[in-house]
Amino acid sequence: MNHFANIVKETIAIIALTLLCAFAAHATEHSDRRQAARDTRQDTRQSARDTKQNCVVNDDKSNGQCRQDKRQTKQDGRQKARDIKYF
Repeated sequence: MNHFANIVKETIAIIALTLLCAFAAHATEHSDRRQAARDTRQDTRQSARDTKQNCVVNDDKSNGQCRQDKRQTKQDGRQKARDIKYF
């Protein structure tokens, strides 16, 4: 009976260790995706600023249209970040 108990304990330990490793790997992958999405959003912010600044300097659109271009650039960046993070 003692031999059977040891086998059960070893089996449970192996299963627990396997699950622990799987959860750790998933957390690391998720963290990497979050960081990549964050980097994308930060790059997008600067790109949106540049878009608006170029629009204002060139004076080819109204201020409202320049703001809309900036908003659209940021929205596109947010969507890219979502695609990275959730897919």
